Amino acid sequence: MIELLSPYPPGWGGKLLLGLLHSLEIALGATCLGLMIGTAGAFGKLYGGPVVRDLLAVYTTVVRAVPELVLILLLYYAGTDLINQLLAALGYQRLDISGLGAGIAVLGFVQGAYSTEVIRGAILAIPQGQIEAARAYGMSPGLMLRRITLPAMLPFAIPGLANLWLIATKDTALLAVVGFEELALATRQAAGVTKAYFTFFFAAALLYLLVSLVSNYIIGRVEARSRRGMPSLKESR
Repeated sequence: MIELLSPYPPGWGGKLLLGLLHSLEIALGATCLGLMIGTAGAFGKLYGGPVVRDLLAVYTTVVRAVPELVLILLLYYAGTDLINQLLAALGYQRLDISGLGAGIAVLGFVQGAYSTEVIRGAILAIPQGQIEAARAYGMSPGLMLRRITLPAMLPFAIPGLANLWLIATKDTALLAVVGFEELALATRQAAGVTKAYFTFFFAAALLYLLVSLVSNYIIGRVEARSRRGMPSLKESR
């Protein structure tokens, strides 16, 4: 077992660690993209016009209703083909889209729908008195967003966004179906060659668990910092 999991040839440990790195790169990129989409979507749903709200409602409903594997296959193959067809129609050369960029774009698009609802709920959870006080002081919308809305919504948004981050780290395994070499695909290749299925899939499970434990620790510290000055759950009772 030690020889199989060694990071040096003929061991496969190095390949698993490289797959884990690719998984984390995609998860981080997709989460950041999803946060940008989610922030814009939440404010569009709350403060946008009727057309904007309807379009965002369709986006969040469809993405949350369709299985993620189906969305990944649809966006990965149909999306890249559509981009290349548009480029060809405009007289440009076909674009060779990297698996990393496509994976981030696809998962980020999916994450954006869930982030939209998480951030929208967090904004609605802000006590209305704080918003009214900011308006009474004559704050501009941009200043109110920076000094009131974003800091006040963070404690309510972090638990939901933390769950989305953990989901993103595991959803990267779905990209194995389109041939991107992340942890799940690297594990399957190693197990297929050596026939040591239990060893490699158990090692992959431990790596995913390690990512979750480290993430939970960091998220816990961030959440505690964002809740400074707020009453604890015991005090609120």
